[in-house]
Amino acid sequence: MFNLSEIREGVNLAFDSIKGNKMRAGLTILGVLIGVASVIGMASIISGLDKMVVGQIENLGTNVLYITKFAPNVDHSQLTEAERNRKPIDFEAAQAVRDNCPSVIGVSPQNYYRAPGGNVVKYKNNQANRPSLFGTLPAYTAVNNREVAKGRFFSQFDLDGRGMVCVIGSDVATSLFPSEDPLGKNIRVNSRQFRVIGILEEKPAFMGDSDNNQVILPYSTYEKIHPWEKELFLIASAKTPQLMDQAEEEIIAVMRRIRAVPYDKDNNFAVWTQDNLKEMFNNISQYIYIAMIVISSVGLMVGGVGVMAIMLVSVTERTKEIGVRKAVGARRANILVQFLTEAATLAGTGGVLGVFAGILIALIAKLAFSMPFSVSIVWVTIGFSVSVVVGLVAGIYPAYKAARVDPIISLRYE
Repeated sequence: MFNLSEIREGVNLAFDSIKGNKMRAGLTILGVLIGVASVIGMASIISGLDKMVVGQIENLGTNVLYITKFAPNVDHSQLTEAERNRKPIDFEAAQAVRDNCPSVIGVSPQNYYRAPGGNVVKYKNNQANRPSLFGTLPAYTAVNNREVAKGRFFSQFDLDGRGMVCVIGSDVATSLFPSEDPLGKNIRVNSRQFRVIGILEEKPAFMGDSDNNQVILPYSTYEKIHPWEKELFLIASAKTPQLMDQAEEEIIAVMRRIRAVPYDKDNNFAVWTQDNLKEMFNNISQYIYIAMIVISSVGLMVGGVGVMAIMLVSVTERTKEIGVRKAVGARRANILVQFLTEAATLAGTGGVLGVFAGILIALIAKLAFSMPFSVSIVWVTIGFSVSVVVGLVAGIYPAYKAARVDPIISLRYE
């Protein structure tokens, strides 16, 4: 019968084979290495990206609801005629939600204007990098979980008087006022002048989209300048996270009433939360995981073929050795275990190197994209275990062939 000493001997023989045939063993290991590295690297990147996106979504606030004409995951190419002709979400809808939803503490209507070629925002000789421009209500900061770093946000007085004032993002402030205090200064936005009354705190970019490069106007002022811009989206805030479901029901009821939706028809608008964003990202992650499995499977399959090939060569080269072992009493099971151990060791070596390569890939991604570094022990274990299994499966036929070698013929083999 075989024992641990035979397994130890098989491992030593495998490493001797690697040392004696570096090029051949290296090419064999490479396939397994690529497969395992792709598993560890991609799983770590997805995990880090998931933590980053979830953190950014949660930073939007735990009691925020979005009211839009379409759901965020809608396929615009598959819209029906009725869906394409939906009425826009307008300011009257914002007022209705604000006034008729007791569980809602505030509503922020937002309507972005993009001039041809981008918005031009200047102060003296300095120019901002095509910032977004939109109008909203004083509740914007509370609803969007934003703070004013300097100055103030506009008030109901500014709204009622259609004041030519604005609040700017930190990127705009840096571009226009590298060495001056922005407060009280007049900037030119496209063709009009506005007085800066506040600068918003800097906010991390959300999925590559920065909220720091923006100019915000009172909604009444924005409406006066761009009266044709009627379509907008609403962001509402429930009074507490516990009232989210109730607030959503109230919003749906109000929106159905003001948009005259028949009782037997579906909503012609969408109300969604950060949980929907998380669900969308999770769905995307699933496809990425599938792609990861396909890519790693190709690498591991190539590695398995390489392990089988090198083990078949090893059986041929060591035919006489196998005959000697059988002549002195080795059984088929002993030969089988020896060659399976060698195959598993060869693939396991590629697995270990693949784990380190995958961790290196995750580290490079962290430095390149400023995402959290996350290496899952589960995926490290899975990657290494699969590499060993690939070695065992690939080594079955060579080991079986070695075990069936006739000792008399093999002793005469040269």
